[in-house]
Amino acid sequence: MPEPTLTIAADEEDLPRTIRREREARDREAREKTPVVPTGPTLLERSGHDFHLPTPAARVTAFDVPFGKLVMFFIKAVFAAIPALLLLTALLWLFGQGLQSTFPQLLKMKILIYVPQ
Repeated sequence: MPEPTLTIAADEEDLPRTIRREREARDREAREKTPVVPTGPTLLERSGHDFHLPTPAARVTAFDVPFGKLVMFFIKAVFAAIPALLLLTALLWLFGQGLQSTFPQLLKMKILIYVPQ
């Protein structure tokens, strides 16, 4: 009795799962290697609609920054924060002055709280 010959040209449903996965991986690699050259405006551009597709989720597992560059970044951040702190101080002072001029009784409460007699 002759030995049966097994061919991979069988139907997709008859193939084992590992062979199907391997074939799909090869097909996917072949599609990724072929360059896609647009020949004209895409369907989305012709329709005039602006579709926003959700971005895929990603997780950062490593962040490699040399120590010197990290130190320089934080020094620059400190110098950049100084004008912001000065501006915030001026705005809070102006707000306090506005409150004192609008509600003069706040000054009396301040004196009564801080100066016990």
